[in-house]
Amino acid sequence: MKNRFQDLTSGDLYRNKKQVKWLVILVSLVIGTGSIWYTNRLVEELKERERRQIELLSKALEYASTTSENLTFISQEIINQNYSIPIIMVDSEGDPFEFRNIIFKKNSNKEDSAKILEKELIEMQEEYEPIYLSEADIQVYYRNSELLLNLKYYPYIQLAVILLFGVLAYTLFNQSKIAEQNRVWAGLTKETAHQLGTPIASLMAWIDYLRNSPVWEENREIIQEMDKDVVKLRMVTERFSSIGSKPVIQPENLYESIEETITYLRPRISTKVDLIINADSKDLEAMMNKPLFEWVIENICKNGVDAMKGKGTITIDVLQDSDKYVIVDITDTGKGMEKNMYKRVFNPGFSTRKRGWGLGLTLAKRIIEGYHGGKIFVKNSEIGKGTTFRIVLHGSLEGASQFITEGILEY
Repeated sequence: MKNRFQDLTSGDLYRNKKQVKWLVILVSLVIGTGSIWYTNRLVEELKERERRQIELLSKALEYASTTSENLTFISQEIINQNYSIPIIMVDSEGDPFEFRNIIFKKNSNKEDSAKILEKELIEMQEEYEPIYLSEADIQVYYRNSELLLNLKYYPYIQLAVILLFGVLAYTLFNQSKIAEQNRVWAGLTKETAHQLGTPIASLMAWIDYLRNSPVWEENREIIQEMDKDVVKLRMVTERFSSIGSKPVIQPENLYESIEETITYLRPRISTKVDLIINADSKDLEAMMNKPLFEWVIENICKNGVDAMKGKGTITIDVLQDSDKYVIVDITDTGKGMEKNMYKRVFNPGFSTRKRGWGLGLTLAKRIIEGYHGGKIFVKNSEIGKGTTFRIVLHGSLEGASQFITEGILEY
């Protein structure tokens, strides 16, 4: 337990944010419960004190009604000193004849005042038993003072204000953190693209030199594969450059983009992995940035290959969901995952591999939801049978325009 607490307090808070959130909620509940308990204790003490005050007042009234002595002290120091506790005195027939600290409306007439007094009396009768003055045959009704009522609800109001402040502070902090992450992402990707540019240009020049050299015929296949890898490096550079700036989203053939990615992947992964594409139509279009979208497909497929340990089947289903949306389901036959991991797999740094960086699915989520206004999530997964990732994209220019004005689609 101690080690777990140390992990939460001194470790990666972002990675353990779910546990930290529950810890904060638990501490808040303890503080809130303690505040409510203490306030309720004070309220009960004040209730008892006010009842003793009413009893003293009633005894003073009873004494005053049965003696002819000078009662200036009793009148001024006991009876007239009640400025807060509402009371109504009722005669033997149940009619009010005296009251104190009852609030009436301004400019109210006698009839309106009588209704208010009657309503107050009913509330007092429901709240406390009256104090009976047997000598004078009078009943004294009362209720809690406004101060006591305010104190009773104070902890709840206090907790609501603290909660509102906490939500506001968390929102501002979260937005600030997201903005900072965006700046880091943009700076890192731009610098990476810039650093890759020079060696790629040099490699392209060397490949051109080899094409025109005597070794071309003897090493044609090797040089062609080298050229493909240089083209891939140029694509990676373009992807990083796109992430570092606002990417262009335009209509692209969805099937062709996926097929190009699969064609590139096939010779670079295990020969024991089958890659299958099924599509409602090969002419389906989606609003996308092609290099970035292909990066997403590549990352998910590579994750699937790792989950299958280099042996199995990856099936990509391209579906027409509606006039506005298209769906891409990517299913592997790997080890699967528990439901509590469905969202965690997209967290930065989360990886089931010892040497994994945990950025592939994070990038995928950022690209699909941040740049394309789509949705990516784990549709389903079963331990020992595999996992299906679902990508939802806008299938029309109108859908993309809606994303620009309203944000990520709800799916």
